[in-house]
Amino acid sequence: MRLALDAMGGDHAPSVTVAGAVDAAKEFGYEIILVGDEKLINAELAKYKTAKLKISVHHASEAIGMDEQPAQAVRQKKDSSLVVAASLVADKKADALISAGNSGAAMAASLMELKRIEGVSRPAIATYFPTLTGSCTLLDVGANVDCKPKNLFQFAIMGKIYMEKVFGIKNPRVGLMSIGEEDTKGNELSLATFDYLKKTDLNFVGNVEGRDIPKGNADVFVCDGFTGNIILKFGEGVAEMMLRLVKDEFKAHPVAWASLPFLWRPLNDIRKKVDYSEHGGAPLLGVNGVCIIAHGGSNAKAIKNALRAAHRYAEKNVNEEIATELAKYENLFEERKETANHE
Repeated sequence: MRLALDAMGGDHAPSVTVAGAVDAAKEFGYEIILVGDEKLINAELAKYKTAKLKISVHHASEAIGMDEQPAQAVRQKKDSSLVVAASLVADKKADALISAGNSGAAMAASLMELKRIEGVSRPAIATYFPTLTGSCTLLDVGANVDCKPKNLFQFAIMGKIYMEKVFGIKNPRVGLMSIGEEDTKGNELSLATFDYLKKTDLNFVGNVEGRDIPKGNADVFVCDGFTGNIILKFGEGVAEMMLRLVKDEFKAHPVAWASLPFLWRPLNDIRKKVDYSEHGGAPLLGVNGVCIIAHGGSNAKAIKNALRAAHRYAEKNVNEEIATELAKYENLFEERKETANHE
């Protein structure tokens, strides 16, 4: 399996992308293609012993910046590291694309090069969230600011398959983000989506609220990308705040500070659960290929784990299952249209 890494994507590229690739190649034995400025990448590679590692460089003369307009940048910069990496996957020269660069551009490049899975109206970014009972996934977290009921319905299907295949959760619980648990709560989008979801054989637990995420009251939380991105960024902020508060409190109390060696292991376990670098990146579900989007501020550990996430996703045949599951409900929305017309 070959993994194409956008070596120029991210706030600290190419130093951390190359470092992460080297770590992944050493630890997991992955075959990695570093895509980007050959001169800059080789200068970084020279810092490490890579003779026995399965790392190659594929030159791309351009890079897409974080502040560039995604669709325009992808159209105009055909030789950018991101577009070239996506084309390697489309041409079957690589099995997965990984990028910590402009997430909108990663989505645009994936749609342009990989296309959609048959039946998918829009792809969605599915992110990991730690919970009191383990973990869950939230989607969409930014790929689609405005959504229709069909989009959220398909997000639920894709999220269910993702949790089943990649995380091994049998019959995952699917919840629809809303402002109350009652069936009648929500806006037009959530109410219409609710009606569709209850007609499926999904393990649909109904409406869920923001507080249900950390409690782990569902395995898949579904919402539009605008709402999901706010939840994601809020969660990141809370995690950073809590870690900072714990650190400050230990420093403020000498006795507590002295006991730190005895508490280090449980505290470190907690830190790992809320540290995005431990989980690497989020898959773009719905594209006809594998695309993992990593945090723009990723360090080497995050890049290494994003590569691991891509490898795990690619070997589970997630996309084939998504296409099969969506086909079961292809007539659901047509039936709804016919019913509405008769009324």
